[in-house]
Amino acid sequence: MKRFVIEFGTGIDFHGQDDTGAARKAVRDAVSHSCLCGLTEIFGIRDLNEMVVDVTVAVPHPGKVDGARVLAEIPFGRKSIKVINGGMQVPGIYLPGLGDTDDSIIVANACIEVRVDTRLHKPDSCTGC
Repeated sequence: MKRFVIEFGTGIDFHGQDDTGAARKAVRDAVSHSCLCGLTEIFGIRDLNEMVVDVTVAVPHPGKVDGARVLAEIPFGRKSIKVINGGMQVPGIYLPGLGDTDDSIIVANACIEVRVDTRLHKPDSCTGC
């Protein structure tokens, strides 16, 4: 497997202290920064579920993240997720009417790596693949 693209995103949950929500936003942000046309145009992949998508999200409370909900933001591929300690938790404004339990803002970071099996898919004019 060779990495085709690495993309990053940031997600913020201003109210509700939802690490999963922030992680989902971070993954959506990362996905929105790239077009994977090279998978079809260069590698000739016709079924985008053949790509491997490895997601790493960093949040203040990794144990609170629902990985399946985060991976649902990725439309194609064989997906995996790793949730690590990171991101940020900073004070904001406490608004109980918006679901707040305190004044925290949760910030998540996401890294998405797309991999291609180069044994099955060779790029056009590939040298050294």
